[in-house]
Amino acid sequence: YGMGPFGLARRLRISNKTARVIIEKYFERYRGVKVFIDSVVERARSAGYSETLLGRRRAIPELRSRNHTVRQLGERLAVNTPIQGTAADLIKKAMVEIDTELSRRGFGAAMLLQVHDELVFEVPEAELDAVRTLVKERMEKVWPLTVPLTVDFGWGPDWAEAHP
Repeated sequence: YGMGPFGLARRLRISNKTARVIIEKYFERYRGVKVFIDSVVERARSAGYSETLLGRRRAIPELRSRNHTVRQLGERLAVNTPIQGTAADLIKKAMVEIDTELSRRGFGAAMLLQVHDELVFEVPEAELDAVRTLVKERMEKVWPLTVPLTVDFGWGPDWAEAHP
C-alpha cells in the first residue's frame, strides 16, 4: 500500500507505464482498498494523526508539508499506522496476557523474544502442550475481530530447528 508506479517499476524491473497499469488494475479489482486508503489519509490530514484499532495515536505533521515528497511520506505513515501499528498493539497485548498467565499458573516457561509477529519461548518439555494451548488461545483471542487471527507453532531444541 502506498507504493507508486516508480517504486513498483524499480522493484519489479518493469516500465513505469506497466507499473502504473498494474496499480490501476489492482485498485479497480479491490476498490475497497482504495476507499480505505483515501479515508485513512483524509482522516489523518484532518486530525493531524492516524490511529490504531486500539486507539494509539501517531502524529503525522508530514501531511501538512509543502513538500510533495514529505506529504507522500505522511500518507504512507497514515495508512501504515492502522495496519502495522494495530498488529504491534495486538502482539504486545497478547504478550502481557501470556506472561501474566504463565506466572499465575506457575509455569517454568519463559517468553524470550518477539520478532515481528512471532514470539519465542523456552518451555520445559513437560509443559509444551499446556503452554502451546495457552499461547494459541491468548494470541487468537487477543481482540474481537471480524477476521480470525490464526497462530502456527514450531518447536525444537533451538529456534533454527523449530518445526511445526
